[in-house]
Amino acid sequence: MIKLSFFGGTKIVTGANYLLEIGKKKILIDCGLFQGKEEWVKKNYEPFPFSPKEIDTLILTHAHLDHIGRVPKLVREGFSGKIFATFATLDLAKLLLEDELSLQEEGISEVFQFFTKEDLERTYKLFFPIDYHQEITLFEDKKTKVTFKLLDAGHILGSSIVEIYIYSDKDLKKIVFSGDLGNPPTPLLRPTEYPDGADWVVIESTYGDRVHRDFLKRKDILEDIIEESAKEKGVLLIPSFAVERTQELLFELNDLVENGKIPRVPVFLDSPLAIRSVEIYKRYEKYYNKEASYLLKSGDEIFKFPGLHFTKTPEESKRIEKVPPPKIIIAGSGMSTGGRILHHEKIYLPNPNTTLLFISYQAEGTRGREILEGKKEIEIFGEKVKVKAKIKVLYGYSAHADREALLRWVNHIKMANQKKEKGPIKKVFVVQGEEKPAQALCQAIKDFLGIEAEVPNYNSSYILPA
Repeated sequence: MIKLSFFGGTKIVTGANYLLEIGKKKILIDCGLFQGKEEWVKKNYEPFPFSPKEIDTLILTHAHLDHIGRVPKLVREGFSGKIFATFATLDLAKLLLEDELSLQEEGISEVFQFFTKEDLERTYKLFFPIDYHQEITLFEDKKTKVTFKLLDAGHILGSSIVEIYIYSDKDLKKIVFSGDLGNPPTPLLRPTEYPDGADWVVIESTYGDRVHRDFLKRKDILEDIIEESAKEKGVLLIPSFAVERTQELLFELNDLVENGKIPRVPVFLDSPLAIRSVEIYKRYEKYYNKEASYLLKSGDEIFKFPGLHFTKTPEESKRIEKVPPPKIIIAGSGMSTGGRILHHEKIYLPNPNTTLLFISYQAEGTRGREILEGKKEIEIFGEKVKVKAKIKVLYGYSAHADREALLRWVNHIKMANQKKEKGPIKKVFVVQGEEKPAQALCQAIKDFLGIEAEVPNYNSSYILPA
């Protein structure tokens, strides 16, 4: 029997957590943090809907907290199996989990502390890094053999698509978990890979109802926004996720500065986590695309340019306020739910010469979403803050595939099946999106690709016919 259950990422973007049961073996895909609305955040403290002690294996698609944030809790409650992911994912996971613990301890995370440093240490001992395309056998007996391998998702450094192969009685079944799919071509990473067929597909849908029309012009638009902000002697605030968005921004700012396309204004990277992440990015140049690799080989320091300042300590962060505008401040978190961006928003949002630029998805229930939807007063550190700044959005920097790219990815799997005369995809499960984009993508898969698709509910389970 093959059974698939959904315990997160259902009609919401966050909390990715999927349980695949093959006979008596239990494989967990991702174990993410619930973020956004209070009703979702509360799920972080609830017992898992399964026994962590009974899980044999955990496979992580990538290092974002909505995919790894509850792993220490899983270990705390009894999980002791191997945790598989790429080398880069596990290195980034250590940074992100330690940062999340620190924020929880300081009371500036959206969740209260539910794991400890000791839990993290036990978690790291279970890490088992692997390379892309390396086939790993999870278990094998007289009747069944189960293996898996990871493909490059092109979403963030080390991000993966998970392919699980189930061999039994000379028959092969395959289930694919997309994780988060990238938005190629990106400044740094290689393009998203396509699975060579599948019986069942679990696909993300963050932008399942949207097309990134400004994608190819994003650097030009960024240039215009910087020029306008500098002309007004204003402050450009950019809430950014420490992993990938920040590195892509630095890469493109490097090009704009070194080619004289924007005024020389101070640029502050005010995120210790992002600064440490840059060091990991330098370590994994083998994951870069041809353009980034060429620049590195030519001697260009792609994360360093005139005017860039890394502010590691709280004291350095506070001194940014004393630097007269124009200036650019890049700080976490990407949805304004915590981190140093809140201190800057508190200071600069009431100023009409400030520009707040969103380059990442803003989940429902977050402070960033409130600002994006036009709220004129928000609460930061218990105080009411007026929002008089100009609010701009540049979705071209999204790390997520849009509707067209998601459909193209599923269609490629469909065509691979046809080429092999394997039969159609049996079903597509649409996850990791709010209900509207998830339902829109689900309907498009049915209408345009002729494949059965469904948006699962939380705690729903499906028997996959063997």
